[in-house]
Amino acid sequence: MFYFAQLGALLVVTVPLAIVIILCGPFDPHGKRIYRINQLWSWLVLRLGGISLNVTGLENIESHQPYIFIVNHQSNIDIPALVQGLSQFQLRWIAKRELLRVPFFGWAIWASRHITVDRADPLAAMKSLQRAKERLAAGISIVIFPEGTRSRHGRLLPFKKGGFLLAVETGTKIVPVTIQGSADVLPAGEWRLRPGTIEISVDKPVGVDGYRAGKLRGLVEQVRETIAARLQQTAEPRATGGVTAAPSATAIERPKRRSA
Repeated sequence: MFYFAQLGALLVVTVPLAIVIILCGPFDPHGKRIYRINQLWSWLVLRLGGISLNVTGLENIESHQPYIFIVNHQSNIDIPALVQGLSQFQLRWIAKRELLRVPFFGWAIWASRHITVDRADPLAAMKSLQRAKERLAAGISIVIFPEGTRSRHGRLLPFKKGGFLLAVETGTKIVPVTIQGSADVLPAGEWRLRPGTIEISVDKPVGVDGYRAGKLRGLVEQVRETIAARLQQTAEPRATGGVTAAPSATAIERPKRRSA
């Protein structure tokens, strides 16, 4: 019964706000004003789910400067959590184009000026890269989940290089951000939110000077290792009495070595 009440409340919150965003979006070129509606929606979603945030490391970044936030991905609740956890920033996502087909939610993504990518079309991917550059030039930060999908077993997947290429081509600093606990409050394949705390760790920005397209491996590995270390730090306290924490919390999938 509680599940249906929660689902109903989420629909009551989501649909009207999405309609407002869709109607106002065409009159807001960069989506900066309607982003405030996104922030309200994310706050309501977390409140309805009984979800709290513990954000650390905000002192590492400047609120007036746009960044490329590289973030691990565990759950669909990661997006509302980041909107609230990084509330001093205007954030836009690079997301798969298929999300635009989701009624109301997908349409609101389009109207909010988030960036969608058709991964099967190289030409469309280049256009998406150009839109991301325009957002950065307007002082908007970009959020990228470099694993490309949610990790369904808790392991950190190999990183794709698109977000790092964007950082190098625009000279934008990368900020590694680590999310822990989101898979516990909204597991993959489920829609029922569970009360709990999501940990968000913000590390120091990583400069991209000296890197160039085709020579990104060192940059990718540096950022990935930072996030992997954060995940390991969070997992270690769970091992007590000689019993190791569950593999889903501690295991890190190592990427295969590739030539840059």
